[in-house]
Amino acid sequence: MQPTDTRDPAYFHKVVDCQWACPAHTPVPEYIRLIAAGRYSDAYLVNWKSNVFPGILGRTCDRPCEPACRRGRVEASAGGTPEPVAICRLKRVAADFKDDIRARLPKPAARRNGKRVACIGAGPASLTVARDLAPLGYHVTVFEADAKAGGFMRTQVPRFRLPERVIDEETGYILDLGVDFVGSRRIESLKALLAEGHDAVFVGCGAPRGRDLDLPGRREAAAHIHVGIDWLASVYFGHVEKVGRRVIVLGGGNTAMDCCRSARRLGGDDVKVIVRSGFDEMKASPWEKEDAMHEGIPILDYRVPKAFVHDGDRLTGMTFEKVRAERDTNGRRTLVPTGDPDELFECDEVLIAVGQENAFPWIERDIGIAFDPRWDMPVVDAATMQSSLPHVFFGGDAAFGPKNIIWAVAHGHEAAVSIDKLLSGEDVRERPAPAVEMISQKMGIHEWSYDNDVSPDERYKVPWADADRTLKSIQLEVELGFDAETAWKETQRCLNCDVQTVFSERVCIECDACVDICPMDCITFTQDGVEDELRRRLSAPALNTSQDLYVSTPLKTGRVMVKDEDVCLHCGLCAERCPTGAWDMQKFLLGITHAGEGCRSGAPKEKAA
Repeated sequence: MQPTDTRDPAYFHKVVDCQWACPAHTPVPEYIRLIAAGRYSDAYLVNWKSNVFPGILGRTCDRPCEPACRRGRVEASAGGTPEPVAICRLKRVAADFKDDIRARLPKPAARRNGKRVACIGAGPASLTVARDLAPLGYHVTVFEADAKAGGFMRTQVPRFRLPERVIDEETGYILDLGVDFVGSRRIESLKALLAEGHDAVFVGCGAPRGRDLDLPGRREAAAHIHVGIDWLASVYFGHVEKVGRRVIVLGGGNTAMDCCRSARRLGGDDVKVIVRSGFDEMKASPWEKEDAMHEGIPILDYRVPKAFVHDGDRLTGMTFEKVRAERDTNGRRTLVPTGDPDELFECDEVLIAVGQENAFPWIERDIGIAFDPRWDMPVVDAATMQSSLPHVFFGGDAAFGPKNIIWAVAHGHEAAVSIDKLLSGEDVRERPAPAVEMISQKMGIHEWSYDNDVSPDERYKVPWADADRTLKSIQLEVELGFDAETAWKETQRCLNCDVQTVFSERVCIECDACVDICPMDCITFTQDGVEDELRRRLSAPALNTSQDLYVSTPLKTGRVMVKDEDVCLHCGLCAERCPTGAWDMQKFLLGITHAGEGCRSGAPKEKAA
């Protein structure tokens, strides 16, 4: 194998699995250490720079970081139950315990640069664009159909999951940067908006249309059948204050979970979720399903809706066909009828949450924006977020369909870079590499500036408010969040995988002391070879091919050092045992390039944070 090029910014970044998996590349171990030190405001600002909405995401993120967490992998390899660090809920800790951080946020630009940027929709993608561009002097105007900023975070996420005060606070931080917010204005024509003279337009309007089901009985019983996202908005605005006693929710995503839990609080004492897929194939996050079932809501799978049963215009139930999953030789899944009789479930109301789709009737097709004819979606460059009309950009659900808030934030950062480069006369496709810092953590012969002990604790659970109270209120927040003591205990479960084991061939004497001390058998001194073969003959076979091997240049004996990065504990024992200092523990800091001078050609890179 070729020696590992640790100068490549992606190499050690990929070893920090949680940060690599996060679309916004939040430096997770860094802010967890700050929380452990009681530096909550510093931890919040580390998050704010990357993911913009720490308090909101600490409650609602779909947590792509947690399945990637090294802690879960290490526990699984030891035969235990994989329990990743509670990364998302620790993010909330930073928000809950921070001081007033307003003085530490960027200030509105002292003077504007003459460039005007319009953002359509005040959801997370548009607000991220505004946050990145307004302090640089851009005149950013955010247009929103509703009176307040927040988009679907405000109108579709129930208050028992996300209190409105948190939305007000974190959207307020952005609007206070000198952003012009125009509420209660729905953009009806992109052509008309472009005629107003904006230098760039960002479309972050979300996926505003919920899919319906055209089944027998739909029109006759229409008054009792609701599209999920519209119904959730009606609950938020106070247009819906109660539901029938028996409620069926159709769909297996997070919107369905929000619908069923909301219905439970509005008078539905017989609420069930019915989904056509298998339980394990549902799109809802595992914890969202668990929360619904914890509140007494059953989830019935492998049932395909056939008809709405009604008596005149009164809904009385739904019929379903039972199916099972079969896979062909290529692994493609097909749902086939079981042959069992159709099932009838009685109900008073049905909430349809079977997906969302974009609706762009307000974008004229003659202004130069290409649309994919199959999906009627704008053609968007996944790296630059640019459409075929160069000064119009898309992000969030409006770009690639429904995803979570953190994806919208990532799109917003990338779009802001593109807009800044475009309006600076540069090629938006030239994306600067991130800045990287490697800082030795050595404080003595056997001392490090971070706590390298590995906590044996199982994952701590976030406490809930009393169910007798929460199920009677659509407003009362269910999760209480960690207290400071429990938060500290949870931080100790983090393996600090951003503190890298860095090897220096020049001073290695091949004594194998590091091999002897390594608790995970990660390190092997051996003859080089082809990767597949080399992986099999390491001290412990390196089976996870998605994690690179760390391979040195040839040593004095002709052998190479090979380290399996997959289950390394980053405990530093190899560096403590090494008699020559060939191993060092160095903290890896990645600075993702944001809009501003750092993203432009020839400009100095932004310092890692």
